[in-house]
Amino acid sequence: MKFRSTQSAASLLILCMGLALPVCFGQTASAQDKSFAPLDQWKSAVSGHDADALKSLYSTNPVARISSPKGELDAAADAAFWTGLNARDVNIDISQSDSPQPDLRRLVLKIEIHSGGSPAGHVLYVSAGEVWQHQGDAWRMIALVRSDATRLEQPLSVSNNIYSPGSDAHAEIKHALEEASRLHRRIIVVFGANWCYDCHVLDSAFHRQDLASVLARNYEVVHVDVGRGDKNQDLMEQYQVPMKKGIPGLAILDSDGKLLTSQKNGEFENARALGPEDLLAFLNKWTPPAR
Repeated sequence: MKFRSTQSAASLLILCMGLALPVCFGQTASAQDKSFAPLDQWKSAVSGHDADALKSLYSTNPVARISSPKGELDAAADAAFWTGLNARDVNIDISQSDSPQPDLRRLVLKIEIHSGGSPAGHVLYVSAGEVWQHQGDAWRMIALVRSDATRLEQPLSVSNNIYSPGSDAHAEIKHALEEASRLHRRIIVVFGANWCYDCHVLDSAFHRQDLASVLARNYEVVHVDVGRGDKNQDLMEQYQVPMKKGIPGLAILDSDGKLLTSQKNGEFENARALGPEDLLAFLNKWTPPAR
């Protein structure tokens, strides 16, 4: 990603949306918070492609505030989004939860949707933040902020330190070259920064089982911190990864340090829009030849 103010949907939720609620919270859901009955209703409606059932879960007084990457939506438009995913199965992980008042429940969710008509289908991910209110004899959603559906799982925050600001990138690349030569591997140099959301998306994808196994067999991975464009620019220039095209940016070296390929046009800059098959094809293309 380039220098821009971009946040995950769940980060946006929490929920400084102008609601008259003290909604900024950060506690992890405890064991007892890992269930919420209205979500079971919501899940059934999504799996059943039942737009009317979905719309019935949104508050009408007050009117639910629904925010998506496409802008503000009404209940009908949001219900159409969910039913349009053609879900066969839905898994929901409640990552954060609290009840600031007895009749309010605030949630941050990671939602995994198995969709498609074939038996295998495909998996989509949505991150969402919700505020529910108990109205009469039922719970209704009064606020929602969500991401689009993506083919790679989206982290809920950028709190993990993937890139060590104080590390010596030159020394780390030198060590990786020694290991690559010994183990008959290649080197992936990943230029990025901890503030970069797409860098975290890419790192999370690299921990998927299908990608991690290819990386473990064939590559040494070095993360190079570029700061705000003021660190390790000599390495970006050496390996032909232009900072102006955004990060994360990758370069692949052979075990002798020769540059085999680099991302000159910000190919992974919008990592959140990629699918696992895109990354797998890239990794498989540059694996070392069999001995």
